[in-house]
Amino acid sequence: MHRILLAALAAVLVSAPARAQQDSVVRGEQDFRACAACHSLEPDRNMTGPSLANLWGRNAGSLPSFDRYSDALKASGIIWDDRSLDAWLTDPERMVPDNAMPFEGIKDARTRADLLAFLKEATKPGAAPRQMAQGRGGMMGGGMMGGMMGGGRVPNLKNLDPPQHVTSITHCRDTYRVTTADGKTRAFWERNLRIKTDSSKDGPESGAPAIVPAGMMGDRADVIFAGPEEISKMIEPRC
Repeated sequence: MHRILLAALAAVLVSAPARAQQDSVVRGEQDFRACAACHSLEPDRNMTGPSLANLWGRNAGSLPSFDRYSDALKASGIIWDDRSLDAWLTDPERMVPDNAMPFEGIKDARTRADLLAFLKEATKPGAAPRQMAQGRGGMMGGGMMGGMMGGGRVPNLKNLDPPQHVTSITHCRDTYRVTTADGKTRAFWERNLRIKTDSSKDGPESGAPAIVPAGMMGDRADVIFAGPEEISKMIEPRC
């Protein structure tokens, strides 16, 4: 009887860490729903952000199929592992200043640990594809270009400040690059850049399209032209 009790106790002690790890993975999968709007787990299926497949051991900013990395991230020299990913999820701007990820970080250590436990399983080579429910709530917030343009009066686009005045647009594979009169260029996933026209008295001048934020996370924008005939003239296919 004594041996049986010891064996049962040993089994409980061995299984408890495994159960705790599995619980962490399950919680992390729920947390990942906030990330799934921008990142897929399928190899080379890029969205607003790069695919996370095969993430561990990868150099930051190095996925060949993704064209929208910031120069800061590409030059960072970071290799993604448990420690670097935890620091990135805590505060990406502190870790890599001027990176392009519209994400303020996760301050809760257990949430980060759960998310990393899930990602380590879901992104390893040969992991079964997962279909995630997409959402924009939860951990993520903030943005590069401000908030949503919802309700209120439509802004007058006749007199544009340099950051609003589009001077050129290029398209390469799945990426638009929009250059404005202040000399800055922003890259957008093609599904996140909407092309519109406004011929009203508040619309932009002919030949001077405007860019305005359109999204809660800074990853989307509208480019507004005076008329449809200007669109094809402005967008240049170039890699």
